[in-house]
Amino acid sequence: MRTWAGMCAVLVIIAVAFTGCIGVKTQPVPRPETPSLFVDYQRTGGIAGVNDRLVIFDNGVALVSSRTTSREILLNQSDLEQISAAFDAAQFTVLEGNYTSRRGGADFMQYSINYLGRTVNTEDTAIPPSLEPVIREMDRILSTGLSSGQTDLQLPALAS
Repeated sequence: MRTWAGMCAVLVIIAVAFTGCIGVKTQPVPRPETPSLFVDYQRTGGIAGVNDRLVIFDNGVALVSSRTTSREILLNQSDLEQISAAFDAAQFTVLEGNYTSRRGGADFMQYSINYLGRTVNTEDTAIPPSLEPVIREMDRILSTGLSSGQTDLQLPALAS
């Protein structure tokens, strides 16, 4: 009988030990989708030695930076759609990769614009007319973002 009681005790101890190992599976937490690069706009040069950058992701998060300031702003879906419309109107996908001035200039502003993976570089006096509204819009967003102290920024309606 003692052997029987001893074996039962050992089996109970083993059963308890194994139940601690089994545990309950937790459901994996879905990872949020990594945002994709929507627009990467940089303007440099000029007499003041400007170095400003605007990086917009497809989820509306945008990073604005200059030599002295860097902050995050949030664009809404309507803003993103209007930015896309500006690039579409500029026929960005068919523009050449580089537009440079024939005469050069030490104080020219240079612009590098990446939209959905396509990059166009240009500078003052060589900007294609169709690209001018895009540059104005990117400059406006940059200026608004750099002058705002907020991280959640509601931009005024984009100019057409």
